[in-house]
Amino acid sequence: MNLKVQLTRAFFISLLSAIGFGIVALLVSDQKINQFDSVITSLVQGREAPALTNIMRFFTFIGGGIPVVVLTIIVLFFLYQVLHHRRELILFASVVVGSALLNETLKVIFHRARPTLHRIVNANGFSFPSGHSMAAFSLYGILAYLLWRHISTPVGRGLLIIISITMITAIGVSRIYLGVHYPSDVLGGFLASGSWLTVSIWFYQRYLEKRKTEGFS
Repeated sequence: MNLKVQLTRAFFISLLSAIGFGIVALLVSDQKINQFDSVITSLVQGREAPALTNIMRFFTFIGGGIPVVVLTIIVLFFLYQVLHHRRELILFASVVVGSALLNETLKVIFHRARPTLHRIVNANGFSFPSGHSMAAFSLYGILAYLLWRHISTPVGRGLLIIISITMITAIGVSRIYLGVHYPSDVLGGFLASGSWLTVSIWFYQRYLEKRKTEGFS
């Protein structure tokens, strides 16, 4: 695909994600998204079962805290020591760390309280946007982008996308199922992280193009 097309696509995806987040945030602030939250929460929690609860606990566990830190360190080590891809390392670290900082900033700005009904696990802090959702989207999104560049087969790329989408979705849904986030928290987290991820890729691609141009000048 032409680089200009890639850059244009990344820019518009980032812009649309930011606009989408702004709309969700406005609805959350005006408390006009309560019906949406109620319907989706009832749909998700209505499927509660012991086995499913264990699965959701697992996805919530790997979607935050120590597992995310460990996976991040492993990826950073692999990029630096094995592949020697220093620029990709900087991109990966920027996306993951930047997403975490953005989440904390947004939580303070909106200071939305967490849901209190039917909570299966405990969680502290503000609710909007979901930190797990943002972390999952950023981590698995940037991993998919970096791995995509090194996978040439359609089957491999297809599996990569399926795994990434599954992980992101499962972690987000687990937060609703376990009663620690509203659906709008998860949706807002996906949109905020999607905007951050794509704008980071946009800058990275622009940087690579600039280096390439300067190299041939």
